[in-house]
Amino acid sequence: MSDYLIRATGYNGHVRAFAARTTTIVEEIRSRHDMWNTATAAAGRTLTVTLMMGAMLKGDETLYVKVKGGGPIGQIIAEANADGEGVAYVTNPHVHFDLNEKGKLDVRRAVGTDGFVYVTKDLGLKEPYQGSSPIVSGEIGEDFTYYFVTSEQTPSAVAVGVLVNPEDRSVLAAGGFILQLLPNTPEEVVSKMEERLSGLPQVSRMIGEGLSPEEILEKVLEEPKFLSRTEINFHCKCSADKVSQALISLGRVEIESMIEEQGEAEVHCHFCNERYHFDKSALEDLMKDM
Repeated sequence: MSDYLIRATGYNGHVRAFAARTTTIVEEIRSRHDMWNTATAAAGRTLTVTLMMGAMLKGDETLYVKVKGGGPIGQIIAEANADGEGVAYVTNPHVHFDLNEKGKLDVRRAVGTDGFVYVTKDLGLKEPYQGSSPIVSGEIGEDFTYYFVTSEQTPSAVAVGVLVNPEDRSVLAAGGFILQLLPNTPEEVVSKMEERLSGLPQVSRMIGEGLSPEEILEKVLEEPKFLSRTEINFHCKCSADKVSQALISLGRVEIESMIEEQGEAEVHCHFCNERYHFDKSALEDLMKDM
């Protein structure tokens, strides 16, 4: 099944909603970075939220998210755009703990609770929008719920989950949803939504049972109206051409120094884990273009 996200409204247009299935893209980042189970859950939850936040953007706008909680995983970095393209990585992918008291992957322990969620949006203006909020649980979903309320003044409910195969570390299922109250939402709508959410199974359970994004929203929304569907794809901005241009920008003296001292150069992309190798001949070719 392909990854995709949907935009919808519910409760007679008073609530806007986003839901996504991200199994394939989370498996992609796990495989590329050789992530261990708890690290995969943390990165996958963050990337899922980031992709859904990307669906709130328009045109060429992009979103950059950093979760820095002081835990052993280090930083979680994710990027997404309005076209459903995203990528993510963590500082230390080799993090795994025993299941917590609820029998779930201990994401809180990996992420930590002493830090902040940072969101940067490139909206095509002179200065990007930047927002942040303290980490309140380290579980990612609650942390972004708090972010929306405090930094964007938008009452929201965020739920994300990742199921990982304990045997081979592959991703069995990943996804989640975001619900947001629009201005002047009646109190009775808030009460109805809270009641539905209180009786909702864990999002990881719903994803594991194979529920589609539409089926998940049908459980949490009254009178859901589906507005759009966007395919989700792994996408990194790096390329051999961009790396070549970056090396050229260093200048002839710097490239000559690389040739003399190492005889080669290697550029590593943290996001996709690709390594671009330039031998002596390739570096000399770059200088011809200068």
